[in-house]
Amino acid sequence: MAGAQNYIGIDVGTSGVKALLMDGAGVALADATAPLAISRPRPGWSEQDPADWWTATRSALDGLSRSRPAETAAVVGIGLSGQMHGATLLDADNNVLRPAILWNDGRSGAQCAQIEQACPASRAITGNIAMPGFTAPKVLWVKEHEREIYDRIARVLLPKDYVRFLLTGEYFCDMSDASGTLWLDVGRRAWSNELLAVTGLNQTHMPALVEGEEPAGTLKRELASRWGMTGPVVVAGGGGDNAASGCGIGAVRAGQGFVSLGTSGVLFVCNDRFRPNTQDAVHALCHAISGTWHQSGVILSATDSLNWLAGLTGNDAASLAGRVEAGFTGPANEIFLPYLSGERTPHANAAARGSFVGLSHLSDPVTLAQAVMEAIAFAFRDCQQVFAKAGTEISRLFAVGGGSNSDLWLKMLATNLDMEIHVPQVSKFGGDFGGAFGAARLGLCAATGADPLVVCTAPEIRKTIAPDPALKNAYGDQYARYRALYPAIEKARA
Repeated sequence: MAGAQNYIGIDVGTSGVKALLMDGAGVALADATAPLAISRPRPGWSEQDPADWWTATRSALDGLSRSRPAETAAVVGIGLSGQMHGATLLDADNNVLRPAILWNDGRSGAQCAQIEQACPASRAITGNIAMPGFTAPKVLWVKEHEREIYDRIARVLLPKDYVRFLLTGEYFCDMSDASGTLWLDVGRRAWSNELLAVTGLNQTHMPALVEGEEPAGTLKRELASRWGMTGPVVVAGGGGDNAASGCGIGAVRAGQGFVSLGTSGVLFVCNDRFRPNTQDAVHALCHAISGTWHQSGVILSATDSLNWLAGLTGNDAASLAGRVEAGFTGPANEIFLPYLSGERTPHANAAARGSFVGLSHLSDPVTLAQAVMEAIAFAFRDCQQVFAKAGTEISRLFAVGGGSNSDLWLKMLATNLDMEIHVPQVSKFGGDFGGAFGAARLGLCAATGADPLVVCTAPEIRKTIAPDPALKNAYGDQYARYRALYPAIEKARA
C-alpha cells in the first residue's frame, strides 16, 4: 500500500539479538535473529563484548532488509529492548574499556553491602535491594579491582543503549532500564546524585533520560541507506526486557500483568504509582510508559529446574511434564525448593540452594517432576503475596514462555494464585509477545505520537485456565509445608 509505514523492534538479549518488523496496524510481518555467546572467565562471572551486540544487531537488520526489502524501506520508527543491568563502560573517545559485566554476574556482592552502608536510603530511593545483578555495584567493583579502567570511565551505558549510540550517535536511556542501575530515583524518575556519588560518578557519566515512548535519537543516514530505509527513522526510548514485554502483552494499566514461565520466572504487574517492597525482594521499577511503574518478582530457576531434573534423569523436559499430566491426581508426596541458582523474590539469597523433601522408594522421575512443577507455582504464589503487601492486586494475568505450553502447570499456577490465567493467541512472529514486539510498539509511538495506552493492547485470548476448586485446600496445605522448609533448611545449613 502506498504511504504505508512500518516499525522495527530490536531486542538485545543475552543469547541473541532479535529484530521484528511490524506494520502500522501492529501486525508482525517478519523477524530475524543473530546469536550471542557469553564469556565466563571465572566462576560466577558473566561478560559479553559489546562489539558482538553491534555485529548481531546489524546481522539481524541485514536479514530483515534482505527478506522483506520493500517493507523495511518503509520503516519510520525503531524501538529498543534489552537485557538489563549490564555495565558498558566507555572512555572519552567512546571506546569500550572492558567486556560488559552482565545481569547474571555475581562478583559484586561485597560492593552491594558497601552501597547500602554508604547510602542508608538506597532502598527507599531505588525501590530495590542492592544486588550483584544491578549496574552500580559492578562499577564499584571495577573501581576497587581495575582502577586504571575505572579512572578512564567517561560514560556508562546499558546494553541496548550502547546499541542505540551506534545507531544514532546519541546517549539516551529510558526510565525502565535506568531503574535497574541502582542509580535512579524511581519515584521521581530522575538520576539520584546521592547514589551516583557513592560510586564516584555524577550525571555527566549518565545518558539523558526519556520515557519509553519518546523519541531518543534518529537513525544515522548511512545505516538507513544500508537497510534501504528511505526517510528519517526515529529511535524510541524503548524499555528494559520485562517492561518492553509488558508493552507487548498489553500490561500497561494498573493491575494488568503477565507470568513468564521461562528459564527464569517473572511475575510482572503494572502499577499506577511507585509501590516498593524491598523487605520481600520485590523489584519496583519504572515502566516503559510515562506515568506508570511496575513490580516484578523474579524466580531464578523456573523451567530451568525442570530442565535440570530432565538432564539428571536422562529424560526430555516436555515429555516429563506430559507424563506428570497424564497421571496427575493431586499434590505430590515430594516437595522441591527450586533454588538451584539462589533466589531473588522473596528471599534475596544468592546462596540459597535447592532441596527435595519427602522422598521414598516410590519416588521416580515423574513424581519428582511434579514436585518441581508445583514448586514453581508455589514460588509465583510467594511473589503474589509480597506484591499484596505493597498494596498491589492483579486483575488480569497472561502466561508466556515455554512452560505455558503445559495446561497442568498453568492449572497449578491458577489454583495457587486463585485467579484465571489467559494464554494468548500465537502468531507466526509475535507469538512470544516479548521485548522485540513491545519495542516495535514503542517505536510506532515515538514516530507518530500515538498514545501507548491505545497502541499497547492485549492479544487475543486462545484459552483461559481457571483455578480448580477441588485442589484449592490440598494446595493450600502443601504450600504451607513448602513455606516452612526454606527457613528450616537455611537454619540447618548455617
